[in-house]
Amino acid sequence: MALADALGCLRYVVVLLTLFAFCGVAAPEPAMAHEIGTTRVTVRFPSDDTFRIEIVTDAQALLEKLEALAGARPNTASSLPERKNGVPQSDSRRFADLQQAFLDRVSITFDTHAVRPDVHAVFAPPKDETSPSVVTVALLGHIPAGARQLTWRYGWTFSTYSIEVQKKDGDSRTEWLEGEEDSAPIPLDARLSRASRSWVFWQYLGLGFTHIVPKGLDHILFVLGLFLLSANRRILVWQVSAFTLAHTLTLGLAMNGVVAARPSIVEPLIALSIAYVAVENVFSARLHPWRVALVFAFGLLHGLGFAGVLGELGLPSGQFIPALVAFNLGVEVGQLTVIAAATLAVGWWRTAPFYRQRIVVPASLAIACIAIYWTAQRIGI
Repeated sequence: MALADALGCLRYVVVLLTLFAFCGVAAPEPAMAHEIGTTRVTVRFPSDDTFRIEIVTDAQALLEKLEALAGARPNTASSLPERKNGVPQSDSRRFADLQQAFLDRVSITFDTHAVRPDVHAVFAPPKDETSPSVVTVALLGHIPAGARQLTWRYGWTFSTYSIEVQKKDGDSRTEWLEGEEDSAPIPLDARLSRASRSWVFWQYLGLGFTHIVPKGLDHILFVLGLFLLSANRRILVWQVSAFTLAHTLTLGLAMNGVVAARPSIVEPLIALSIAYVAVENVFSARLHPWRVALVFAFGLLHGLGFAGVLGELGLPSGQFIPALVAFNLGVEVGQLTVIAAATLAVGWWRTAPFYRQRIVVPASLAIACIAIYWTAQRIGI
């Protein structure tokens, strides 16, 4: 019987490690913990009859999407030493060759009139070895005579991104969109409508939730690590709540400029925190008293990661507190959703004698392996 149990455990380990390793290896770039906000759009009106729309996004991700859609062979020349101010010159040429394809999935509509803008792209070198290179694509053009409103659509991102409208008189508005979703009409000759508190609340609640489910694989694995060792649901909820409280604290402080940390430091540490929880599950069969305090400390770290996402974009002026509370509440709901799903999946076996050997240990090993893999990616190994 002991041999059969060992073989059964080994089988679970192989299956789970293969699944999680595939998720990690399939990613061509280092998997970062916080993906919301990697694309942002700013709409400005330099004069009464001109517009300027700037798109800031991951340069290599955009180029790879363009080349894949166009059927072009990926250009790896960016690794060659032909550079100007630290920027591979081939990136500019790659974009120039596919500029028309880029415009095919961008829509700028004044009333019912679509405008084809001029395009100017500037590629910037990465801030450090673990940061992606960034491109700023400026779309410039003239506003048709008599136009009253502008509608925007951007089809080169599959995730949530922000669009900020800035008028010459200081009037501004921030909206969050999904890829290929039309923006709300932007009035040209009237003030921008102010977002209500309820709209801001629901908008940022949704952002917080989707940051966990389905986009936050790192957070999902962290919560699953907590779930596996915590047989008592009340204690588990306390851990998750402590985690949420902690990252709410550091997110709020970071957004106000009180604390700051470089993503190249925070992101590997986040991955290590996931690995630690998983490894502790393997070597400990019971919940130690310091676990909640440790989870709180990890929450402080994860909050800095959240701040890296939202820091450059900012929360809506005048509604900082509702947006911050809603975002973190959405994160909490997302985490509780993960716990509910895990309970439905293995909850029936939590009191079974084989639960630790066949579920806790194999699953924790798989989580630890993928987290260590992420750590190596994020530090450039």
